[in-house]
Amino acid sequence: MKKVYLDNAATTSLNGEVLNDMLPYLTDVYGNSNSLHSFGRDAMAGVDHARDQIASAIGAKSTEIYFTSGGTEANNWAIRGIAYANRKKGNHIIVSSIEHHSILETCKDLESEGFVVSYLPVDDTGLVSVADLLHEFRPNTILVSIMMVNNEIGTIQHIKAIGDILKDTNTIFHCDAVQAMSSCKVDVNDMYIDALSMSSHKIHGPKGVGALYVKKGTPIKKLIYGGEQEFNRRGGTTNVAGIVGFGKAMELNIKNLDYTNKKIKELSTYFIKKVEYEIPDIKINGNLKQKVSSIVNISFDFVDGESILMLLDLEGIAVSTGSACASGSPEKSHVLKAMGLDAKDVNSAVRFSFGIDNTKEEIDYTVEVLARAVTKLRAISALNKKKKVVKK
Repeated sequence: MKKVYLDNAATTSLNGEVLNDMLPYLTDVYGNSNSLHSFGRDAMAGVDHARDQIASAIGAKSTEIYFTSGGTEANNWAIRGIAYANRKKGNHIIVSSIEHHSILETCKDLESEGFVVSYLPVDDTGLVSVADLLHEFRPNTILVSIMMVNNEIGTIQHIKAIGDILKDTNTIFHCDAVQAMSSCKVDVNDMYIDALSMSSHKIHGPKGVGALYVKKGTPIKKLIYGGEQEFNRRGGTTNVAGIVGFGKAMELNIKNLDYTNKKIKELSTYFIKKVEYEIPDIKINGNLKQKVSSIVNISFDFVDGESILMLLDLEGIAVSTGSACASGSPEKSHVLKAMGLDAKDVNSAVRFSFGIDNTKEEIDYTVEVLARAVTKLRAISALNKKKKVVKK
């Protein structure tokens, strides 16, 4: 059986060069990076180099990069830490309605503590309106958090425009760039971003490590207490090997970004054309003119998305019906619902996400299997039969 991985938005494979850089820190250089002896200093040298690599990639200073356990922790820390540190200035927060659950659920929890959160709507392509943001803005707005690239549909938000609006206010601008780093060039200064969340495993680095950029002078409280690691901002023993891998992954990601985007755009365009030719009654979700090429979200009329996923999995093809972080939830995509899709389009949606290792041969195989699966499911679909009766 062929094996085809088209779930790169959930996680990516570990790059071989990244693994090679990590190995010494899993074996010989095993000291605690906060120890003062030579073993600790050697480990800290690896952490410092990784911090430099990540800072350079986004136009930041090394002292503005704080390592975390991943994007979810970075988002939790950004929202909660900034809210608590600025509570005397105000209690109003603005986020989009299609943020990652680590943002939305943190905001809901803060509402129970007296904070007021405005959830910005999106249009039918998943874009936030700058006008809506201005409408919700208040004198006591302390934080605005808008993700750069949505992890389900790939839509790219107007981050620079939002940053430009907020730069002369006292409001802090946080951006979840976890899904963006693999495809977008990010400059925190040019975009006027005060805090930015990142994750290693989305760019062919190891899992379990991420980072939060915090612009110098931005008030933020600690999320994890119990140690003085990360410039006394985040307690806990440093994941040295993971951080070293993250740094190398980021370096390679920036170096190869143009080539990667070009190849993935060719694959994505090829895939979309083949699917549109082979399978009728489909709807491609998101903003086709303002999105990353790596994510293609499609609704298939008269079919349940999870049934498609299972049939593809039986043929060795990995896809998803939404965010991996929400896979255990009975709730269907909050992103597609916010875009105004009706229940049948939400339920029938499947996300295909491409990576640098995918090939046209894999696309051919996937579309062949996909077409068979959709035809089979539609043949037994009560919705499809109902449609045929209405037509008569």
